[in-house]
Amino acid sequence: MRLAINAAIMDARPKILLLDDEPELLELYREILAKLPIRPEIHTATSGARALALLAAEPFRLLISDLKMPKMDGLQVLSIVRRKYPQLRTAVLTSVLDEQIRSRAYALGVDLFWQKPTSEQEIKLFLECLESLLEREPEGESGFRGVQSKSLVDIIQLECLVQSSVVLRITNGPFTGKLWIQNGELTDAAADNLSGEAAFKRILSWKTGNFETLPPEPARPRAIFKPYNALLLETAQALDESRGLDAAAPPGSAASLLASLAQFQGLEFVLVLKPGAAKTFDACGLEDPEPMAQWTRQTLEGFRSLGDRLKVGAVRQMECLGLQRQTALAPQGENVLCVGWQHTLSAGQIQDMMKKVVVLWAS
Repeated sequence: MRLAINAAIMDARPKILLLDDEPELLELYREILAKLPIRPEIHTATSGARALALLAAEPFRLLISDLKMPKMDGLQVLSIVRRKYPQLRTAVLTSVLDEQIRSRAYALGVDLFWQKPTSEQEIKLFLECLESLLEREPEGESGFRGVQSKSLVDIIQLECLVQSSVVLRITNGPFTGKLWIQNGELTDAAADNLSGEAAFKRILSWKTGNFETLPPEPARPRAIFKPYNALLLETAQALDESRGLDAAAPPGSAASLLASLAQFQGLEFVLVLKPGAAKTFDACGLEDPEPMAQWTRQTLEGFRSLGDRLKVGAVRQMECLGLQRQTALAPQGENVLCVGWQHTLSAGQIQDMMKKVVVLWAS
């Protein structure tokens, strides 16, 4: 019984592969990684070819690679690894400080890009990042990563802790934002029509997405003056409070959707038609939603019938312009979303905003 338990524990130990062309450094890194509480099983390779052979022979949880190596450099290895082993965690440990190389590494899906530590504090931070990385399950996760996933808070903290100067571009479906970090300090943010702290809070509310690193812009005027850790805490508290307020409205309801769409200027109401013989609907922002629900249903059925006769396919979205109000309809599965906009908005503006509205509704 004891032997079976010990064998299970041994099998549960994560395997780490270290790749560096300097054997002395490999032994040093082995000693450093042995301090991890999860007691990983550590293997080493002094060439890219040897590392790829080991990866093909047995499963690993994490690859830590140097960049500057003869014959096959670290970026070439990482490119092959990303294609052949998409679930493998990857980290770069290098003395090369080049923003273009850093951006290329993150574009390949690297989880962690770290300068070779030279102090006890840097070693401690490096081990903490690795421990967090190894504790996350590779499947079913959400978050931010160059190609897969990673916590946006982790990314910001990491860039600030290592005193980076970089611009992070974050995308979440049709939404795009930027964070400016200079010498480890968060100096500005931009998202949609927002900037500074308001944009930072908007970006941090996104649950998933992709990010990439861009060259720093030291000449950009500073708009955020709070320490990054204080701003992260303040934003997290504000998001918790807003989620608590939204909890009163059922998820997916018009009320909860309208609350999440408050960022869009000119939006007046939200109505969701639901399937069924009772022809039910959910609405928010309308004093008497029944006429609008009936109009939405009749209009959509009329254009669906016209589309069938003309053989032009299903209705994807409609913008109806009027003297008092503009209205957009977007069928999604068995439900239909109807959004009212101020009459001052153009059809092009409504189309652009509806792309984002539909993404929020679907999520």
